[in-house]
Amino acid sequence: MMQKPNYQRQMETLLRAAETPPHILLHVCCAPCSSAVIEQLAPLARLTLLFYNPNILPEEEYQFRLAELKRLLREMPLPQQPALIEGVYEPEVFLAFAQALADAPERGERCRKCIRLRIGAAARKAAELGADYFATTLTVSPHKDAADINAAGAELAAATGIAWLPSDFKKKDGYKRSIALSAQYCLYRQNYCGCPFSKRD
Repeated sequence: MMQKPNYQRQMETLLRAAETPPHILLHVCCAPCSSAVIEQLAPLARLTLLFYNPNILPEEEYQFRLAELKRLLREMPLPQQPALIEGVYEPEVFLAFAQALADAPERGERCRKCIRLRIGAAARKAAELGADYFATTLTVSPHKDAADINAAGAELAAATGIAWLPSDFKKKDGYKRSIALSAQYCLYRQNYCGCPFSKRD
């Protein structure tokens, strides 16, 4: 049986080998998931965060999650404050493919397309800024498939010329740490990814 890749170990090896802290464009989905990931990466890299999540509906929910992320960044002590880029809110881009996949299961084709849409935006922004890597907080969630996310990231890296930072942030109790930090900062923890199909299910 082929051994599964250890994406977290791959990431740690890359970051330890860097002579200077690399610039990472990190796609962020929400404050709770971002908390443990930012805590882990901030001492090792220069972070630029991209909040691009057209899957979050309605807009009030989107704005509330963005506000919680901004609050976390104000309150969380970090060695260097990450820059935050607010992506364009364009739910019509998500709905254009997602409505036809309304009955797809979690981790199915709708989720794969949604994740690719979001990390694709991160890859393009990373190329625009000349970042060393692009990555996403999405692998901290036990509801997301780290192998699918890393495969999509590798494909987008080949297309953009910006290196993908492999990760599985749920490893080493990353998800548990995100829960602890959410409690510490009284963060709003939603029980669905943001899209209306996930909320329905």
